[in-house]
Amino acid sequence: MTNASANPLTHLSATELARLIRRRVVSSREVTQAHLDQIERLNPAINAVVTVVPELALTSADRADTALISTGPLGPLHGLPVVHKDLLDTAGIRTTYGSTIYADHVPPMNALIVERMARAGAVTLGKTNTPEFGTGSHTVNRLFGATRNPYDLTRSAGGSSGGSAAALAARLAPLTTGTDMGGSLRNPAGFCNVVGFRPSPGLVPASPSSTAWCTLAVDGPMARTVQDIVLMLRAVAGHDARSPLSWPGAIGDFAPDLAPDAPSLAGMRVAWGTNLGGLPVDRQVTDILSKQGLATLESLGCHITDDEPDFSGAEESFRVQRAWYYATWFEEEYRDHRDELGPETRWNVECGLALTGRDLATAEAARSLLFQCMAAFFQRYDVLALPVSQLPPFPVEEAWPSEIDGVRQETYLDWMRSAYFISACSLPAISVPCGFTPQGLPVGIQLVGAPGADAQLLRIAHAFETANGSARHLPGSQPNASTSALRGV
Repeated sequence: MTNASANPLTHLSATELARLIRRRVVSSREVTQAHLDQIERLNPAINAVVTVVPELALTSADRADTALISTGPLGPLHGLPVVHKDLLDTAGIRTTYGSTIYADHVPPMNALIVERMARAGAVTLGKTNTPEFGTGSHTVNRLFGATRNPYDLTRSAGGSSGGSAAALAARLAPLTTGTDMGGSLRNPAGFCNVVGFRPSPGLVPASPSSTAWCTLAVDGPMARTVQDIVLMLRAVAGHDARSPLSWPGAIGDFAPDLAPDAPSLAGMRVAWGTNLGGLPVDRQVTDILSKQGLATLESLGCHITDDEPDFSGAEESFRVQRAWYYATWFEEEYRDHRDELGPETRWNVECGLALTGRDLATAEAARSLLFQCMAAFFQRYDVLALPVSQLPPFPVEEAWPSEIDGVRQETYLDWMRSAYFISACSLPAISVPCGFTPQGLPVGIQLVGAPGADAQLLRIAHAFETANGSARHLPGSQPNASTSALRGV
């Protein structure tokens, strides 16, 4: 696969494509067709997009082109092709949740984030792969199989938004949606050299929902640049009266200004944490963060201190909240289709059904104390920098990593702690490309902001991304790559 086989339109950022479409330099149909061609060419090897709707996409693109002439742009995403994670309902388009139980399910209405993107002018190309009900940070299920990493087809793309991350890396779409409970926006972004942003709960509201007060699970954007993340937030962030956690302000009000070049972060107080109180971290990850990540922050003028918060209570809080969530959402599937559920989903539901009032009370107290600890920590620092994942992308045949740096991982959740400890804290966090292992596998850095400091976090992430430069390396072109699975996508 050579550069000559790819349409240059698929290599442009969402921000640049949106600008060209608005100025009528290119049509939405041209951009949409280019990405449909890219899906046809590359997706069979990657298995990122599991449902494609070309006729619907081209009809929507034609409608966008007509509207641009007659009434002007519909919104910030006018004419842009996008794909949606298969956990998110799409009206009239198959939505399976990665489960054989819902293999032929077609919902009647859109999830709120999907609806907002459509109203902002986005063109839906299809749905991206996810593990069953988003269970785990490796995208594989019995319905569609595994999604492979575009940087090395023998490796995992992460999860549970692995299909979305792989689609971005392979230039199958310029924007995608994702969800995040234990790292599902951040882990696959780190594995696939793209950007995944976990917003503060309520910034991107999800409704209607039977767990409307839950702060653990959020919807959010994935893109190839932080600037594109902000573009998508202009369409999906903002108040919704049905969401009790929803931030005030109209849709589109949240749009931090990002300088085109890497601004100075002189004096920015960075807490540098590498192992979150003793978690095992693969030495390749530690080396890349300590060399390239640290050097990038220093070049921006940051004041860096080796420090990290006390994450006592994060483990219990996350595990109990997650189990409660699974029992709330999937008790019916567990009761009526138990044999069709994967072992991890069954286990999580069973943990939830076994919870007592005392368990919930103890976890809630731990979560409250943890949040107060974080608020105090961020009085001293502007951002916390740490690993996204505790190891590089692992072999795609593995269900989950059983060992990290010689330390055994007992369950499918254990290896995700560097991400889910942050989820338990209700803090905004973003995964940004940082570097590559000697084998050419991507490694991301996780930047975490103070409570509610999403705008500041995005400015810091944009500066880091611009100065670091790792995001510019496509699959097959990265330094020291030993394989070229999709050279010149």
